[in-house]
Amino acid sequence: METSTPTLQPACPIDAAERRRIIALMQAQVVPAIGCTEPICVALATSRATEVLGQTPARIDVWLSANILKNAMGVGIPGTGMVGLPIAVALGALVGHSDYGLEVLRDATPADVEQGKAYIAEGRIHINLKTDAPDKLYAEVQCSDAEGHTAKVIIAHHHTNIIYIGVDGETLSDQTAGTDGTHGDAAAEEISGEEPVLNLRKVYDFATTAPLEELRFIDEARRLNEEAAALSLQGNYGHCLGKALTRPLGRGIMGDSIFSHILSSTSCACDARMAGAQIPVMSNSGSGNQGICATNPVVVFARENHNTAEEMTRALVLSHLTAIYIKQHLGALSALCGCVVASTGSSCGITLLMGGDYTRVTFAVKNMIANLTGMICDGAKPSCALKLTSGVSTAVLSAMLAMQNECVSSVEGIIDEDVDQSIRNLVSIGADSMNETDRKVLDIMTSKSK
Repeated sequence: METSTPTLQPACPIDAAERRRIIALMQAQVVPAIGCTEPICVALATSRATEVLGQTPARIDVWLSANILKNAMGVGIPGTGMVGLPIAVALGALVGHSDYGLEVLRDATPADVEQGKAYIAEGRIHINLKTDAPDKLYAEVQCSDAEGHTAKVIIAHHHTNIIYIGVDGETLSDQTAGTDGTHGDAAAEEISGEEPVLNLRKVYDFATTAPLEELRFIDEARRLNEEAAALSLQGNYGHCLGKALTRPLGRGIMGDSIFSHILSSTSCACDARMAGAQIPVMSNSGSGNQGICATNPVVVFARENHNTAEEMTRALVLSHLTAIYIKQHLGALSALCGCVVASTGSSCGITLLMGGDYTRVTFAVKNMIANLTGMICDGAKPSCALKLTSGVSTAVLSAMLAMQNECVSSVEGIIDEDVDQSIRNLVSIGADSMNETDRKVLDIMTSKSK
């Protein structure tokens, strides 16, 4: 291993109050989810509107931003054997519990699914594109009864952020100014107002110096996402990429190594999730795939590299908080594949587990941005496992180079000498410059012949 010590950047002092705010931010953004979070977000809005209406709706009208629509078209809905929004909306109305958040459909049974199919067949659900949506993450659901009474719920900005509730045209709750609309949980209350101002140095210092007992919550991500990968091997989900990597042919080509185990664990969990398996995963910034990508590579490397439990915990915090930091600026949904952000986090975590300091972590980030920037999001679907595998393979390579003091320099492409500016360059491309790409992707997806 490289033994030279690069010049360290100044540390960012973090007092107890700021630590609490960062922990609250993480606890709000790293939560369990069952199924792809875009259709589940719509199911959550439907469930809440049904609860406000007080009865099963006779009609449900849904208006969605292009990014929500794109991510909900081709993904399996847990426990249904079906793909797409209609069954998610139907079950949200019939059996959803909004208090469950991103696990809103966890109580659905096979009998409920059959009832949902009948509900769809009756033509009660009407899904529309919201062409003037104020945010890339926007879901507006209006439930109506037979007498014409209505209840409307709007979720925006974050997958569980209910910003509006209305009944019969009268407003019950209106937080369209942007305050947090989640159901008053402690984490949301702690970060209400402005979120902690992060940079990579602060993320690193928090992960490596905060009292260990304050970070233990992240270990649940390890448990859930490892379990999801293991359960995936018991079925045939999606394109079975994870299984392909673990079979004799896969091992003969890819080897039986830490690297191949990282790829198989990550893709296994994604295979199951995108196919609609009733398996919870720990999400990050509203995405289960991002949660998988930020967790499984770090866990596999830590275990096989014989890192300590504390080192694994701190690396997981670094991985997840790096992803949250980037997503704070990129937004919950964009034209940029979320695996770019989450695998950048996992590269930081792996670098830490290799013995890397802050400078080498910055090298890993720059290497990731130089490689993966521009990977498009063309919706949530089984083939997302391929993209996650590309992302985490790059994460390992970037960490390896970083530990050898190899870093893409500021004279190369979009990389800046300052790592936070490099991140801002990534965000600028993903959030702004790729908007036309986003529109073209949606046009292609909606224009294909059935």
